[in-house]
Amino acid sequence: MSIQWFPGHMAAARKEAAEQMENIDVVIEVLDARLPQASSNPMVEELRKFRQRPCLKVLNKTDLADPQATAAWAAWYDAQDGVTAYPMTTKKPSDVNRIPELCKSLAPHRGVPTKPLRIMIMGIPNVGKSTLMNALLKKRVAKVGDEPAVTKTQQRLYLDKFTVLVDTPGMLWPKIAMESDGMMLAASHAVGTNAVIEEEVAEFLGTLLLERYPQLLAARYGLKTEGMDGVGVIEGVAARRGFRVRGGDFDYEKAAHVLLQDYRQGALGRISLETPQTRAVALEQHRIEMEEKARIAAEKAARKAEEAARGKRGT
Repeated sequence: MSIQWFPGHMAAARKEAAEQMENIDVVIEVLDARLPQASSNPMVEELRKFRQRPCLKVLNKTDLADPQATAAWAAWYDAQDGVTAYPMTTKKPSDVNRIPELCKSLAPHRGVPTKPLRIMIMGIPNVGKSTLMNALLKKRVAKVGDEPAVTKTQQRLYLDKFTVLVDTPGMLWPKIAMESDGMMLAASHAVGTNAVIEEEVAEFLGTLLLERYPQLLAARYGLKTEGMDGVGVIEGVAARRGFRVRGGDFDYEKAAHVLLQDYRQGALGRISLETPQTRAVALEQHRIEMEEKARIAAEKAARKAEEAARGKRGT
């Protein structure tokens, strides 16, 4: 299943963000700490780099992520020019309170009466942007919900006399290149349910957990994971929880939903779906696949051209 989700309001949000970027000093990109690069919108990078704006990469939901993977990602981002990584959770006020000073350190010439610091908060749906905005302002100014794409319009608000916050709608991008990225985003509830087949997403998640966190599956569901695959994980959840449909078969749909919810809510434990190392492997595999597809397409085009040339000579 190839997952793509780019509703009309996201295209409008991208255009508006591009227009505003000229008048912004610092970009905060909120990422899901469990899948930082899969949840990083390439359009955000493109816009901020075009205007040469520094970026605070907020790795949110660290309370749900594997701490070792989060530390590796923080080091990976900190090694990039113009980028500062900040692992945090909006559940801790002390974490939120550090953000204004971190932004000011990225634009030290701003934040004075004549030059207020202008910060744009960006990110994909359901990574906690609106929650962060509300926490920074210490009041509810942005809608918060468990469904992705709750925020659909841009907001401009004052954090204090010298700091302006611009909140943008959650944006994905028109084409998610790697299938595994789409699956990770869907598993983490960043994609609308109308764009996914939940059972397939749960199978992907089950397979990944078997590879990296089999002990958590065993602890949560009492599964014997050796020799099991993603389908087996869902069937195991159904068996342990007594999920059956009329006739006695497993209620596969309900078990898949429970596995996804347990991951999303942290009931399985602290899990990261990717690390810098697994990301590098996935990118290399994707490169090889794209080169092979291009080779096959070129060969097919050459054969068609040759057949067409033969036909013309025959006439």
